Amino acid sequence: MEVHLYAWIITVVVMVSILAIDVLIIGRRPHEPSMKEAGLFIGIYVTLAVVFGFGVWAIAGARYAGEFFAGWITEYSLSIDNLFIFLVILTKLKVPRQLQQFALLVGIILALVFRGIFIALGAAAINRFSWIFFAFGAFLIWTAVRLYLDYRKQDEETDGPPDNAVLRFVRRRFNATKDYRGTKLTVVENGKRLITPMLIVIIALGSTDLLFALDSIPAIYGLTQEPYLVFTANVFALMGLRQLYFLLGGFLDRLVYLSVGLSIILGFIGIKLILHALHTYHLADWLPFDGEIPIWVSLT
Repeated sequence: MEVHLYAWIITVVVMVSILAIDVLIIGRRPHEPSMKEAGLFIGIYVTLAVVFGFGVWAIAGARYAGEFFAGWITEYSLSIDNLFIFLVILTKLKVPRQLQQFALLVGIILALVFRGIFIALGAAAINRFSWIFFAFGAFLIWTAVRLYLDYRKQDEETDGPPDNAVLRFVRRRFNATKDYRGTKLTVVENGKRLITPMLIVIIALGSTDLLFALDSIPAIYGLTQEPYLVFTANVFALMGLRQLYFLLGGFLDRLVYLSVGLSIILGFIGIKLILHALHTYHLADWLPFDGEIPIWVSLT
């Protein structure tokens, strides 16, 4: 798929502009969106993704359109799982409801940055090392097994706050205020600079985004090796995610089979990647389709 530089520039500018408008709106008026507002924004973002996919079909053909739609739906599914972890973090750290939208927006922007970095690294690795598909496939199969095991032991989860090495370092190194100060990350009190709980929330969301980027990028590269489609599918999957958080509301924690569904999807893509690697080394020529699973099967 040949994508000219001007197409990349236009795409990035348009998508960044959409996100920038969202940032400016949230920055001015942190609030809890109504069901109508959340549904409207989600409808707009989903429509934009569908229109973009049909645009790819018209310009580049059905194959690449299928790759985009398969990648977008898969990344959207993984983003909902990411959203579930966001819910846990915001609940455990007692973020006020009116401030959750700001925290979610920052978390989504961080997710976009991390995914952009891993998209570039993944493209470079694929171009240089053909065996990387074996590693990607094995990693996704391991992730699928881990998700299923997490589902099996979900009743054993503790009610403690989220914790990792970065959060422990921040809590140990810096003094923090006891309550939230709006969207401020730091404040000055009695001549001393203090961090607010909101900064701890952002760090928790960012570290979670980093881990999810490790899962999502190999997954989409199992569906398409076109960096342009990988990038756009990821951006569209993140658009409207914070509105989806409020639209689902209390139902988010009832998606008890989400991990099972994702484990099946990631396991399938992992197998697809390994078959693709075998095909590259002419070790799967005896299999149907020479070991290459058609994109319509992946999309289904």
